[in-house]
Amino acid sequence: MTSRKTSSAAELSQDVMHRAARIEDRMHAYREKRVRKRNYAVTVVPYPGYGNTEWVRVLARVLLTKNPRPGSRAARKMRKRSESVRGWRSFTSVPINEVIVTIRINGHEMVVKADRGGVVDTHIEMSLSPGMHTVQLQAEDSEVAEAQIHVVSPDARIGLVCDVDDTVMVTALPRPFLAAWNSFVLDEHARVPTPGMAVFLSRVAQISEGMPVVYLSTGAWNVAPTLRRFLGRNLYPQGTLLLTDWGPTRDRMFRSGRQHKETQLRRLANEFPHIKWILVGDDGQHDEAIYAEFEKEYPASVKAVAIRQLSNGEAVLAGGRKKAEEHIQAGDAPWVYSPDGAGLAAQFKEFKVL
Repeated sequence: MTSRKTSSAAELSQDVMHRAARIEDRMHAYREKRVRKRNYAVTVVPYPGYGNTEWVRVLARVLLTKNPRPGSRAARKMRKRSESVRGWRSFTSVPINEVIVTIRINGHEMVVKADRGGVVDTHIEMSLSPGMHTVQLQAEDSEVAEAQIHVVSPDARIGLVCDVDDTVMVTALPRPFLAAWNSFVLDEHARVPTPGMAVFLSRVAQISEGMPVVYLSTGAWNVAPTLRRFLGRNLYPQGTLLLTDWGPTRDRMFRSGRQHKETQLRRLANEFPHIKWILVGDDGQHDEAIYAEFEKEYPASVKAVAIRQLSNGEAVLAGGRKKAEEHIQAGDAPWVYSPDGAGLAAQFKEFKVL
């Protein structure tokens, strides 16, 4: 049984690190030193992972979080520390750079190192049966956190990949304000689900028992706990969240959200070459282009594409425009367009996808 980090950027030497990344690291070190003096608690925030019968991908983030005052409402409501990290608290919490994390699964124990932002994204080779498994994670003296891992059956042939903003939830905000809204909103009750999308995605997820479900977004890992509660509250099928981290990388000033989506799609295609993916997104910005390019590169990995059409007002706010007519068929997979989930479901039924 072995584990390995997946990001090649982490292998770059400190000498070639971008200046912005070095500044960010110094700021993180300064904040970490200050909050440790204030007795902030080490907290592991677990995220759902996935894998097959030979390996698993474990996802989590390690933060320093403020202890609630004894007897306060927050202290009474908090069952686990990881459950208290939501909304603005996820941004006031301090990530621990390159902290050592112990992972226990199926009676085995291994040690990995988080990245510069405290994110654990590690590939562990081990034999597991198909279905749901529980992974335990602990960093330093933190509480033991538990993450669910979906081990996909070798017999699975269909999977679902879905965008988040303007696809499963209506943002109706200009892109410059979108990140702040999604990050600092207090809880999932303030978010509006896209009409009909929960029913549509649930029907897609029922096409095949045990099919993998992935929510692929350019949102920050900070919003993952709130996003999971939003999905559960609005009856969306549960699945793995593949988000990203804010701030500079080791080799560039700003992270590329489009590159993040392209990289994750390619990874899924290579990890599960026997699975055809149903891709769901919106026509506000880059989803169409990303999915078309992916279909061109991996035609055998795409079963169908569903694009939620934004209204004219939503499209302007998203910084895009309605452009369904511009799509050029890259393969045999059907592409369908509709402003809501009911319309997408009806067209999927016509194409015998549902």
